[in-house]
Amino acid sequence: MMPLDLYLSYLVAALIVIAAPGPDSLNSLAIGISRGRREGVAYALGVGVGCLTHTVWAMLGISAIVAASATLFNVIKWIGVAYLVWLGLQSLRSKGSIAAMGDAPQNNGNAVQRFRQGVLTNALNPKVMLFFLAFLPQFVDPQRGAAVIWQLGLMGLTFTVITAVAYSALAWSAGSVGARLVKQPRIALWLERATGVVFIAMAARLALAERR
Repeated sequence: MMPLDLYLSYLVAALIVIAAPGPDSLNSLAIGISRGRREGVAYALGVGVGCLTHTVWAMLGISAIVAASATLFNVIKWIGVAYLVWLGLQSLRSKGSIAAMGDAPQNNGNAVQRFRQGVLTNALNPKVMLFFLAFLPQFVDPQRGAAVIWQLGLMGLTFTVITAVAYSALAWSAGSVGARLVKQPRIALWLERATGVVFIAMAARLALAERR
């Protein structure tokens, strides 16, 4: 379906892109520290699924439509900005009630919520959508004809898996540190607020993004 040498070239490029610090990896780290392993990993897995949605958009050609329409780009961008600001304000208003978080079963609901947040923060970022539109086709073998769409799917799935694994490992490691820190209520409160600042910083960064 895809020449091995071309796939390996893509794999190296994808690893470099994923390893570079960015908003999603930073937030996986912040949530891991402030909310614990379970929620940090859940958020990281959500980011991975968000990447998969961009692959689907690229396969269906929706990314190309967004790239061509300034209005549609801005609509998606400002929805993403509003969502990130809302998440940030929620964390900034926290009463520091996470001191007893741990990895107990009662945190399952929070983990599901964090997973949804990971999906939405990634899926509602039009810059990521356009990145996939520009990045994936560089490694497509056009001589494969109709199989091109499956090449895009394979590359997107690979990117999703690597992202989910890498960011989950980051969040898990951060959770080990956070588990010690949040035993102090004051530290727990400020870690939660720091997470809110990260969300709002992501919103500001997205607000300044322009279509190219």
